[in-house]
Amino acid sequence: MQQIRCVLIGILLLVASCKKDNYYKDSGAHDPHFKGSTLDYLDATPFYFDSVAAVVRLAGMEEVFKSDTLTFFAPTDISILRLIKDLNYNLYSQGYDTVKVLSDVPSAIWQNYLEMYMFHGANQLKDYPQIDYGLIAIYPGQGYLSWNGTPMNIGVIYNDDNGVKYVGYRQLTLAYIPDPARPRDNWYMVHVASSNILTDNGVVHTLDVNHLFFGFDQNRFAADMKAVMQSGG
Repeated sequence: MQQIRCVLIGILLLVASCKKDNYYKDSGAHDPHFKGSTLDYLDATPFYFDSVAAVVRLAGMEEVFKSDTLTFFAPTDISILRLIKDLNYNLYSQGYDTVKVLSDVPSAIWQNYLEMYMFHGANQLKDYPQIDYGLIAIYPGQGYLSWNGTPMNIGVIYNDDNGVKYVGYRQLTLAYIPDPARPRDNWYMVHVASSNILTDNGVVHTLDVNHLFFGFDQNRFAADMKAVMQSGG
């Protein structure tokens, strides 16, 4: 089955990961139009999104990625590899069975964390407000609820150029807000490496490979996995 193409997590991207860093350095010029759905785009770029596409299918979100109007901040496969490695270390150290294939993770868990990167509508870089992480009170970006209602912040960094503030290139950022009661504290922030890829049903913004863990909080992911195992699910 296609959704189980990533058979052994240990070799998921081990050979390719070093080469990927060269592709996602900045938001250089590229053809923003892709003829196909958002899922088609992921499938057409397996070197970067093979595991991500598999997670979409395992999460039961295939039709959403084919037909719903969607803005997707796409993590790369390397973030899934890092997550599974960290998860398995956590599980093994506490006597739990480890994850051998992506399908060992329940569909509901994949869906919950995948939806953190998904937003209704088709929004390009120009549709988001400015953020300055040094002057967050003045340029705070904006809070958004992801597909499953998770509080997130999205903003555009206006970089400096030759010492002149805010006239340089612009770069999207996505941040997970772990505590809605403290909406400006302890963000898990990641830069967008390539923005405004237009598909037939939305927009894809590719996250930088320095996004460490799919789902942002690897400890929360591990806790969810252990809860399922303890319940016998």
